Amino acid sequence: MTEPQDNPAERRFELQVEGETAFAAYRIAGETIIFTHTIVPKALEGQGIATRLIAFALDQARARGLKVVPECSFVAAYMQRHPDTQDLLAS
Repeated sequence: MTEPQDNPAERRFELQVEGETAFAAYRIAGETIIFTHTIVPKALEGQGIATRLIAFALDQARARGLKVVPECSFVAAYMQRHPDTQDLLAS
């Protein structure tokens, strides 16, 4: 398993595992990052891949000073389960 990466050309954070790519798509609007959806290939489901990917993506948002709009239900649920990410939510 590789480390998660930002792929700004594709506007998504990616994680390569066993030849498959999981990703969290986003768009940037000013000082806000809007996560639109997260995709994990069927072969990788149930391994914590999306959790690892979103943790990385939120760390990157924090490092860049971006606020988060979690349109993606997985990102929204992750943020609800992790109170330490609540300060990232856009008001």
